Amino acid sequence: MSSKTKAKRRKVNPLSLSFLDVMFCGFGAVILIFLILDHASTVSPVNQSRELTAEIDLLQEEIREGELGLVQIRNTVSDVSFEVVEAQGLARQIQEQIDTFLQELAALENSSLATEEDIAKLRADIRSLEEELLRLQASALEYEGSNVRQFLGDGNRQYLSGLFLGGQRILILMDSSASMLDSSLVNIIRTRNMADEQKRNAPKWQRAVNSVDWITTQLPITSQYQIWNFSTTYASVLAGTEDIWLEVADREQLDGAIENVKNIVPENGTNMEQAFRAVANMSPMPDNIFLITDGLPTINGRGSVKALVTPRERMELFEDAVGELPNGIPVNIILMPLEGDPSAAAVFWQLAQYTQGSFLTPSKDWP
Repeated sequence: MSSKTKAKRRKVNPLSLSFLDVMFCGFGAVILIFLILDHASTVSPVNQSRELTAEIDLLQEEIREGELGLVQIRNTVSDVSFEVVEAQGLARQIQEQIDTFLQELAALENSSLATEEDIAKLRADIRSLEEELLRLQASALEYEGSNVRQFLGDGNRQYLSGLFLGGQRILILMDSSASMLDSSLVNIIRTRNMADEQKRNAPKWQRAVNSVDWITTQLPITSQYQIWNFSTTYASVLAGTEDIWLEVADREQLDGAIENVKNIVPENGTNMEQAFRAVANMSPMPDNIFLITDGLPTINGRGSVKALVTPRERMELFEDAVGELPNGIPVNIILMPLEGDPSAAAVFWQLAQYTQGSFLTPSKDWP
C-alpha cells in the first residue's frame, strides 16, 4: 500500500506546476537573452574599431604637436618683430649721428684752427657709421621679406602664382580708357556721364587700380619700375618721368605713384599702338611688362577716331600695335571683363604665350 503511494508521488503532472514556477522560467529566459545581446553589443564594436581608435589617437597627437609649433612660431614672429623695430631705431640714431658729424666736418673744414688729423678722424667716423647704417638697413629688409610694400585685399586665394614677377626693369601699362568703367556697354555710357569722383569709384576701375597696387607690392626691392596709363595718349603716373626708370627701393616715391594711380579718371578711347611704340623707344628697354586692359584697341597709332569701329577693324588695330612691341620681353596680361569683345581673350592669350608671359582673367574678389 505504501509502495503504491510513493510511486504516484514520483510522477510529475504538468498541470500540477504552479503559476510562479512558470513566471520564474519565463523571466530566466528573458534575462539569459538580455545577457547574450548585451555581451554581443559591447564586445563586437570594440573589436571592430581598433584601427579607428588608433587613427584618432594619432590625429590628436598631431594636433598637440601643431599647437606647440604654433606657439613657437608666434614667439619667433614676436622676436623678429622686436629685432626689426630695434634695428630701425638704431638706424635712425646712426643717421642722426651722421648728420651731426657732417655738420661738424663742414665747420672744421671752414675753420683755420682745425688740423688735418681731426678732419681725417671725423671722416673715418662718418664712414664707419654709414657702414653700420647699411648693415642695419639690410638686416631690417631681411626680416621684413622681399616685398617693399604691403597690400591687403578681400580675396583669400593666391591668383597670380603663374605670373613672372621678377625683372630688373618692370613696366606696368594700365588701360585708362572709358571702357574700364564697367563691363556692360550700357553702364559704361551711363558712368561716363557722371562726376569724376564716381568714375574713380567704379567697381571695375577700382579692380584695375588694386591690380597695379598689388603688383607693386611684389616688385624686387633691387629692381626699377615705371607705371604708364594710356588711352588716346600715354603718360607716366609720375609726371615728367616717362623716360626715367624709378627705384623700387624709394618707397616714398612708389607710394606717391600709387596715390596718383588712384586719382586717374578713365576716359576716351584706347590707343595701344602708341603706347607699345613708346615701349620700344625706351632706353634701356624693360625686361618685364604687365598689361592691364579689358579689350582690343579702338584708335590707331595716328590717333584718328571713328564713330564706329567694327570687330575686324579692332583686330587689325591690335595687330598693328603688337607689331610695335620689341621681341624678347615677356608680356603678362591681366584682362578685365568687357561686353561685346569676344575675340579679346583669345588674342591676348596668344600674345602672352608668344612672349612667354602669362595671361589672367581675375575673379571679382581679386586682389
